[in-house]
Amino acid sequence: MNLKPIIFSLVAIILTSCVVVSPGTVGVKNKLGKLDNKVIHPGIVGLNPLITRVITVPTRTVNLEVRLNLPSKEGLNVMAEISILYHIEAMQAPNVIQTVGENYEQVMILSVFRSAAADVCSRYMAKDMHSGQRAEIEAAISNHMDSLLIDRGFVIESVLMKSISLPPGLYDAIESKLEAEQIAQRMEFELEQERLEAKRKKIEAEGTRDAQKVLAEGLTDEIIKWRSLEVFEKLSNSPNAKLIFTDGSAPMLLNEDLK
Repeated sequence: MNLKPIIFSLVAIILTSCVVVSPGTVGVKNKLGKLDNKVIHPGIVGLNPLITRVITVPTRTVNLEVRLNLPSKEGLNVMAEISILYHIEAMQAPNVIQTVGENYEQVMILSVFRSAAADVCSRYMAKDMHSGQRAEIEAAISNHMDSLLIDRGFVIESVLMKSISLPPGLYDAIESKLEAEQIAQRMEFELEQERLEAKRKKIEAEGTRDAQKVLAEGLTDEIIKWRSLEVFEKLSNSPNAKLIFTDGSAPMLLNEDLK
């Protein structure tokens, strides 16, 4: 008796009766159109392939890329390429399939995203989406989506605006404004430097004036005579030949005609 056909048939039945749930996903059994509420974790699961199939749902981070026009506060349309990072809570997988279906990205995530993005971006000017306020816009869209989807089993991790295409002419206007702001900041810096230099010179002049005032107040006749005697003493101790002229009243007087 040839057993090979029987063995091949058994192997085929065994293989088709097993499904592998990959890491980063969970499975939900659908038996004759009825969903099982039990979550199947990664691994091998047995089933009857004729009446049962396993629907897999990602619990790892999924990157959903979207390209659409966003409205701005001034009524312009800004083309944007955006990444939505999300995952599904494992225990909510049966509920997601039951209430939303397998096409949950189109039905739920993208629909909520378009509404949230339009609502948030309409509060900002077009140039804001291309400036430092981009992170603020991303966070606002992400928080809005998460507040609407968290109870449905979806977790929005972040919304990233990868590229922004502003309307023609707006780039030039933004660059002109930035250049004008830089010029104004440079002029303000130069003015501040001038003010500091003027203040420094004023303080220096006041210090010189005060020093001269203190010196003038301290030069009494007695001090001048005493300093003159010190000078005479030093001159007398010098080995060089010298002539000293004095009228007897001045501390020391040099005859300018004999110089």
